[in-house]
Amino acid sequence: MRKHAIALGGAGLLLGVSLIAAMAQSAPTTPPDPPQFAAQSAPILVGIKDILEFKALPEYHEPEWVTKFVTAGKLPPVAERLPKEPMVYKTANMPDGIGVYGDVMRHVIGGRPEGWNYIGGQSQGWGGIDIGLSECLTRTGPLFEVKADELEPLPNLAKSWEWSEDGHTLTMHLIEGAKWSDGVAFNADDVMFYWNDNVNDPNVTPLNGATPETFGVGTTLEKVDDYTIKWTFKEVKPTQYLYAMAYGTFCPGPAHILKPQHPKYNTANTYDQYKNAFPPEFMNMPVMGAWVPVEYRPDDIIVMRRNPYYWKVDENGNQLPYLDELEYRLSTWADRDVQAVAGSGDFSNLEQAEGYVEALKRSAEPTAPARLQFGARTIGYVLQVNYSANGWGEPDTRGQAVRELNRNLDFRKAVSMALDRQRLGDSLVRGPFTAIYPGGLYAGTSFYDKASTVYYPYDIAAANALLDSAGLKDTDGDGIRNFPADQAGGANVEITLLANTDYGTDTNLAEGVIAQMAPLGLRVIANFQTGTARDDMAESGKWDWAVARQTAEIVTVVQSTSALAPVGPRTNAFHRAGTDGTLDLLPFEQDLVNDVNSFIATSDNAERTEIMKRFQHTYTDNVYTIGLTQYPGALIINKRFSNIPVGAPIFQFNWAEDNIIRERVYVAADKQSTNELFPDTLPGAPGSAGPITAN
Repeated sequence: MRKHAIALGGAGLLLGVSLIAAMAQSAPTTPPDPPQFAAQSAPILVGIKDILEFKALPEYHEPEWVTKFVTAGKLPPVAERLPKEPMVYKTANMPDGIGVYGDVMRHVIGGRPEGWNYIGGQSQGWGGIDIGLSECLTRTGPLFEVKADELEPLPNLAKSWEWSEDGHTLTMHLIEGAKWSDGVAFNADDVMFYWNDNVNDPNVTPLNGATPETFGVGTTLEKVDDYTIKWTFKEVKPTQYLYAMAYGTFCPGPAHILKPQHPKYNTANTYDQYKNAFPPEFMNMPVMGAWVPVEYRPDDIIVMRRNPYYWKVDENGNQLPYLDELEYRLSTWADRDVQAVAGSGDFSNLEQAEGYVEALKRSAEPTAPARLQFGARTIGYVLQVNYSANGWGEPDTRGQAVRELNRNLDFRKAVSMALDRQRLGDSLVRGPFTAIYPGGLYAGTSFYDKASTVYYPYDIAAANALLDSAGLKDTDGDGIRNFPADQAGGANVEITLLANTDYGTDTNLAEGVIAQMAPLGLRVIANFQTGTARDDMAESGKWDWAVARQTAEIVTVVQSTSALAPVGPRTNAFHRAGTDGTLDLLPFEQDLVNDVNSFIATSDNAERTEIMKRFQHTYTDNVYTIGLTQYPGALIINKRFSNIPVGAPIFQFNWAEDNIIRERVYVAADKQSTNELFPDTLPGAPGSAGPITAN
């Protein structure tokens, strides 16, 4: 592995910080407490068995219009379409009880679908589309309402599991008799295809970045029989990986459709052809989720209709979902909020802080069509820096020099101290919404510890002193610092900043970072990309800095834990292995990796707490990511919908589309509309045009 110097200086990298600069630097401190925000709501906590169970019921029911398909011979009876023991949702946990069939939920999204091969790396457009189509071994979204002493992922496609006596083996029992939406049986072959030919194939990158290391280095998975699989781990009883088996890192695809396109089984195909074999025009893609795509019009709409083979029911034996149709208008993310508040859309994860004040005002009006519910501050943005200096993304001379800067602690400190986080937050929205965020775990989350959190406060003079002492001088008098003569030929320090143009908040924060780096003498150049292009570029490693939103591992720690540090060559978003397959970890990164592995290896809560305190201190003291701001999100949902859990966050263990358990959501009969675009129709055969009727 190539060696890299770790500090800047005159003709090379600095050996130390001058005494004057050290004296000028502001002393690190702990971050200020977030402001109080009274609009937040809390969930009602229950046990897992209060939510669901798997059992056979004496009889089953379906919408009357679906029965017409059975009568016409186009569909088996509902009892034959359901598993031996379907998942049964408990009535007592439904906020409004047993529902009724009918109606539509209208979503508005800013994403655009690439296609339906989610496990092959295709975006389905986000906004809850993939959550409506995919089902995973376990489920985490509803965990926001589970008691702390019972906290563990919910069973899902894996209905139960048990550990071996030595804790190294986990045997999972899959739901027996469940079917894909085209009537083909779901079984262990679908699971093994996902694991062997997607997660473990280095030429395939499932959309949410599942890698073998996501489930533990050296972990194996084998099929025992059609409905039993067995995991073998190096660690002892690593319950952590149960969270990684939920959305979106272990959601199998239909092997009977995908496998014939995979290059391993179809040598005429390339991996690109496999990934793109099911474009958005391919209708009726088999799914295990509650709804199936039946209509796609570019830049207009995606329509999804109920899955006649969905394998979940209520306690009265009513096959779910209650809602017959989901619609996704293809617009912008900002328009999603506007339409949800106005009532022309039904649902939004209000996460663009710029619209909070107006949304609150409108929802407070007696005639407002939608209700607005704020959760905890689990939205946070950071400035990620690319740490890989041994080839990931194949940087040019300038890019390599930036990577060397990124790996220097004094440089990261200078960047952090040059950011006025209060101004960044206020530029999004004024009021008690945003809070100063130094990076690391969010304030208010379970493992956060303020005393372990290091914050380098805004001090532009100290930041400039650090870079002066590092030998980054403006040698040509144009107001921009230059690399040392032996770095990038002494050129101006120019850094590209990757950001997502689909979200106004992302671009606003990126523009704020660019403006606040100018007084530091750093020229930061915007690289604004739409969502899918931005994601592709981030995965490729062809970037210097990126404005990014922190995800599940920062909120819950117990979920996607391996993403907290580069424990494997592809687990971390901003430090991947180089062209030689190795990770050029800095010493503190190895400490983070050790802490993450120790956290995964123990189930002792007291020990886990201490590990995360150490992790948080190392993370923030070394400015691993440079925090920008954090704030709460709000769920906006039309008042006509029932069974919306109180305190449902827009993002915690998963997004709100999963948190609210959409398959249980319904509209009372006296509030139902006639707005379905394809009433009384069901999905057709895979690849056929649109839905079908019973006639």
